Amino acid sequence: MDSAGLFQRIRRKIGRGPLMSARLLIVSSVVTVLGFSGVCGSIMLEMRRSAQELSRQTQENLASTISADVNRNIEIYDLSLRSVISSLALPQLAQVDPTIRNLILFDHSTTAEHFGQIQVFDAKGDLTLDSATLSPEKINRADEAFFRVHVEQPDLGLYISRPMQHGGAYSLVLSRRVAAPDGSFAGVVAGSIRFSYFMDLFSRLRLAPHDVIAVLARDGALIMRTPFAPELLGKNMMVKIGMDRMLGQRRAWFAGEGKADKIPRMYVWADSSRPLIAVVGRSWSDVFGMWRHEALRIGAILLGLAVIVAGFTVFFIREIDRRAAAERRLEELATTDALTGLTNRRKFDLVMDREWRRAVRARTPVALLIIDADHFKSFNDSFGHPAGDQALVGIALCIADSANRAGDCAARLGGEEFAVLLPDLRAADAQGVAEAIRQKVEVWSEGEAGVTVSIGLASMTPAAGQHWSMLFEAADKALYAAKDLGRNCCVVAASRRDLNLVA
Repeated sequence: MDSAGLFQRIRRKIGRGPLMSARLLIVSSVVTVLGFSGVCGSIMLEMRRSAQELSRQTQENLASTISADVNRNIEIYDLSLRSVISSLALPQLAQVDPTIRNLILFDHSTTAEHFGQIQVFDAKGDLTLDSATLSPEKINRADEAFFRVHVEQPDLGLYISRPMQHGGAYSLVLSRRVAAPDGSFAGVVAGSIRFSYFMDLFSRLRLAPHDVIAVLARDGALIMRTPFAPELLGKNMMVKIGMDRMLGQRRAWFAGEGKADKIPRMYVWADSSRPLIAVVGRSWSDVFGMWRHEALRIGAILLGLAVIVAGFTVFFIREIDRRAAAERRLEELATTDALTGLTNRRKFDLVMDREWRRAVRARTPVALLIIDADHFKSFNDSFGHPAGDQALVGIALCIADSANRAGDCAARLGGEEFAVLLPDLRAADAQGVAEAIRQKVEVWSEGEAGVTVSIGLASMTPAAGQHWSMLFEAADKALYAAKDLGRNCCVVAASRRDLNLVA
């Protein structure tokens, strides 16, 4: 590859450098921010999943603890009911003193706090025995659900009522069927667990403002709830989720809204095989409260990082642009003649090489003018170098004014010699441009001691393998011919011999 072509490729590569650097910097910054965002996003998603799982485990443990406490007390009380039924079957019990009879029938567990008295009702529903007194009231409970259910379902076993008034307090009634020796219905033994037990149990727990704890019967009826809502007691709270699902899974969770406050929560239950089921609900805002705080903190850090990266990116892009502008200015200075403002010889050679290659590919003509100021040395000697410089500037202005197409290239080759490259012009058209230049210089120089120019012109359609230097030498020969003809004229190297001087 020739030196001019190599220099042109290097120059093009340097010219693309600042643009490529700016793009690379922007892409790198965007990739960096997106990479950090992706990493932080995956971390925050994992933290969110961990926060949900931790809340589920905590709620499950709480539900399991509450369920175990409630159902243990139910089992203890149920043992007392079973003991009463077993003792009632003793034939000698009827002859025993009432005080001793009560001691035999009712153990000390029935006197525990929050437990109501145990009562025995005969087959008609009349109260016959009471653990709290030797003289029971004359009351009949035949219409109560805890009595009727044993009449209708002999094999029911332990029955846990819905919340109701019993024994002067809001309570949960537990009852069992009493059978005669022949297996027939002989009555019901019943006791109660007061709601003060649940109140005391829930009060010992440290709950968030929107936490909910509910104790449900196996048919979905609400037994107790905190925060306390009397209007919801006894109602089916599992319509949406379904008790079949709850009873089919020992422990699980679901998302839903509170029936009273419409707050979205995570509801968790455990030990669904027990008579009563504890469900713990925590609002999603509390579940993800700490995670949200951390997410905001990480997001703020990431945003700050993005701002810093963007700031540095803008700063470096401005520096790249400033450097590119400086390089363009240096390039302009390096490729422009300082006196005339025309293209210098180095730049002209690059343009000439490029246009020559394009003409070879497109099979189009290329014209070249070589212009020389006549008797310039004498002019300099007579008027001085400043006047000579002014004359050169005037000639350059006339050339630039005439060669004004987009592809034209006017250059100062050195001293008082100029060149004009005219792509896509044949000799006849190029001669018109040359004459325009000569005449403009002649008109302008009327006040400058008669400065004129001689012009050599060559035009050809290059073929593959030819070098543009042959066109240059042909135009140069034509210039010498113009000098020999008396100067202030244009000579065209039209013959094939003139265009093949270097062939």
